[in-house]
Amino acid sequence: MNLQKVIDRKDDAAKYMVAEITKIIKKFEKRGPGMKGEQQACEYMAKVLKGLGCEKAEVESFTEHPGSFFGWIYFTITFVLTAIVLLALNKPIISIILILLGFLLAVLQFGLYIKAVDFLFPKKTGHNVTAFKKPKGEVKRRIIFNGHPDAAWEWPVNYALGGVGFESHAIICAVGAVYYLVLSIISFVKGNFDGIKTAYLIGLIFVPFLIGLYFMWLDHHYVDGANDNLSGCYIGIAILKYLKEEKIELENTEIGVVLTGSEEAGLRGSKAWCEKYKDEFNDVPTFFYSYDTIHDPKYLMVNYRDLNATVKADKDVSDLFMEAAEDLGINCLKGFVPPLGGATDNAAFTQAGLRSTGITGLNHKLEDYYHTRRDTYDNMNEEGLAGCFAVSVKVLEKFDEGAKQ
Repeated sequence: MNLQKVIDRKDDAAKYMVAEITKIIKKFEKRGPGMKGEQQACEYMAKVLKGLGCEKAEVESFTEHPGSFFGWIYFTITFVLTAIVLLALNKPIISIILILLGFLLAVLQFGLYIKAVDFLFPKKTGHNVTAFKKPKGEVKRRIIFNGHPDAAWEWPVNYALGGVGFESHAIICAVGAVYYLVLSIISFVKGNFDGIKTAYLIGLIFVPFLIGLYFMWLDHHYVDGANDNLSGCYIGIAILKYLKEEKIELENTEIGVVLTGSEEAGLRGSKAWCEKYKDEFNDVPTFFYSYDTIHDPKYLMVNYRDLNATVKADKDVSDLFMEAAEDLGINCLKGFVPPLGGATDNAAFTQAGLRSTGITGLNHKLEDYYHTRRDTYDNMNEEGLAGCFAVSVKVLEKFDEGAKQ
């Protein structure tokens, strides 16, 4: 079906999204993972979706331990600092074990988002929204638009120094840990500390940076999360709104809007959603589009790899978005979520065997609004929202016509 009338309303859609996002931020509490504000936002958006014709628009809960996602840092840094002290006490084998254990936690909890130490942190309840609008006729295909309603803990280094400073801090700490791992191995092989004493003392320059990682995130301060990621939530909601206003009913394509909470705690909501629903979407071709931080039109991007570049997105789903952008003459980059870049909820869907891709609209060399108090409703980009909305509607049009299924 031709959806040009909906595409033409992209500027109206952008204004609608900003207005709704402003309302949520002003009306409800902070939306940290597993917090009351996350639930309030989910309940509000489920009500909106119900009013836009979704036969099902349910808020569902799941259990999580959100503090673990950055909490592993406390263990890793403590292990490394303890290893540095023990190396001076001529106990290199213990130093080696501690540093390697610290790296293992980093790889599991952040590199792969595996729940390695979740059980050590307080339990909370997160919330998801699952909404579907059926077509007029038999369901022959399904498209699902996804975003996450929660907001992040603030990263003070990124607020003060921007992404270059934030990532440089993390890299310096990793280099410091490797430096002392090498010294520990040398000391163990040689059987004494004296031969590495000078190098040991030089390496103490890393210690302030390592200690600084204890304060990498402010566990008591949550950002507004206008761009990251109410913007992603409202792409799908806006599509349903303007389809309804234009009185367009699709014949055989079911449209879903799935909002998965606690993404900032390690994709916990999307992982819980997949555990519940992953086997329910094998009946017809189903494409997932996961949106995260739709802001700068220069950086509208299809991420062909996700989760620190370890997870490969579905090529057909990804290509369809690129082709839709090309059809409209809207700039769209082909890229990936890089190492240290984290993940979008697409990673959880893909790992569950669903056909999915991640769409972002930010520079992966982190901007100073990313996970900081600058991520506010008055720092949104209507052009970026409008462009992403238009391309997404074009994707729906092409998918409805049977493209790449």
